[in-house]
Amino acid sequence: MDLVSNLALGFSTALSPENLAFCLIGVLLGTLIGVLPGIGATATIAMLLPITFKLEPVSSLIMLAGIYYGAQYGGSTTAILINMPGESSSAVTAIDGYQMARKGRAGAALSIAALGSFFAGTVSTFLVAIFAIPLTAIALEFGAAEYFSLMVVGLVSSIALAHGSIVKALAMVALGLLLGLVGTDIYTGTPRFTLGIREYADGLNFVAVAVGVFGIAEILRNLEGEKTRSLLMAKVSGLWPTKDDFRRMMGPVLRGTAIGSALGILPGGGAILAAFASYTVEKRVSDNPREFGQGAVAGVAGPESANNAGAQTSFIPLLTLGIPANPVMALMVGAMIIQGIVPGPNVATEQPTLFWGIIASMWIGNLMLVVLNLPLIGLWVKLLTVPYYVLFPIIMAFCSIGVYSVNSNVYDLYAVALFGLGGYLLVKLRCEPAPLLLGFVLGPLLEENLRRAMILSRGDPSTFITRPISAFLLALALAVLIIVFLPSVKKKREEVFQEED
Repeated sequence: MDLVSNLALGFSTALSPENLAFCLIGVLLGTLIGVLPGIGATATIAMLLPITFKLEPVSSLIMLAGIYYGAQYGGSTTAILINMPGESSSAVTAIDGYQMARKGRAGAALSIAALGSFFAGTVSTFLVAIFAIPLTAIALEFGAAEYFSLMVVGLVSSIALAHGSIVKALAMVALGLLLGLVGTDIYTGTPRFTLGIREYADGLNFVAVAVGVFGIAEILRNLEGEKTRSLLMAKVSGLWPTKDDFRRMMGPVLRGTAIGSALGILPGGGAILAAFASYTVEKRVSDNPREFGQGAVAGVAGPESANNAGAQTSFIPLLTLGIPANPVMALMVGAMIIQGIVPGPNVATEQPTLFWGIIASMWIGNLMLVVLNLPLIGLWVKLLTVPYYVLFPIIMAFCSIGVYSVNSNVYDLYAVALFGLGGYLLVKLRCEPAPLLLGFVLGPLLEENLRRAMILSRGDPSTFITRPISAFLLALALAVLIIVFLPSVKKKREEVFQEED
């Protein structure tokens, strides 16, 4: 009964005219940046963080959430029509989706992707609603030691689920943790690593770091690799799948939803991992695995369902524990902090309107996406013809104005430029920036809980292993780290990284 009353509160919040409008803006903008290759949800949300400062907390978070899962829908459009995934998680969709389009079945491929995404989003949001309160109740039992151990698990998992070199992922987390130390010591009040710049006494601006590493660096990368986009067809027809298509997509959609829902909770990019896992599963269970890569319906339905389910369930650790599961969720943490909200289990009890309003808005947003996306296919097709060199000056100006408007601090613009160049360099060195952002967000919280636990235990480090939950979490982190360094796992990581490239 509590679940019903909580959802009723959530829908009454999400269905208000203002929040409906921001939900619509979010899903439309998310689809737009998903359609336009090279921008991405992470960079877009980073750019929009300054705007959220002027909005109501629930409205801003509903809009940002809509951008995230809306981008998962939009990314499939470019993957199918021009074989260029708008989102990393849509890379697998391009394998069979583009082949379907080449056979004159682009409309059916787009519909299969949209319907699979809608089903997965609906089911996974229901899972968020079911597990939210039980996990929040457990989290309320956490002390400083448990939170420290939980964040260690989050950081280790981000290393495990990052792509490519483990050493580079570990280095990115360490760099993020170091950047998080810039500012004033929380207990002594002593400035540290500020280079004598008073404006950095409160630490590096989260918005400036995020916009630089993801926004500016992404622009530079796309300018370097700008390609001519040739549309496979100017007009898409035959949008409704056939009966045989429905029969072929039912199993993959169900399996993809289950895989995505499970992997989305894990820190480090579950939506991307879920898409690859779903494709692998579908290929293994298929009676005709040779059809994959030639336009298999299962190759579109499974991964699209998985990445959307993963996107939705990544909100579970954010809303219940205050721990970001991926870079976008780290940005959501930043948005909550900007609004004066402390992420964690207390959000559900202290601000139930915001908590349940976000969850209810996911159902509304998914319905908006499936209703709006298919009729607007023609518009998205036209947008694919816009050259990137026309877009990037507008994006750069928007980034700069937005970052400056947060604190009216010119040093934040210097930070954007510096981290933009640094982020571009990291990409060239094949270092994934996502663990860096997670380290930067979790670093101050990790330090605070470490020092608080040590103070409470009078300097006894055994407190982390004598408390059962903390000991279990640290053992889990150690087990994950050991598994990651196994030769077979390292080889598989490299293969997946090469496939995404």
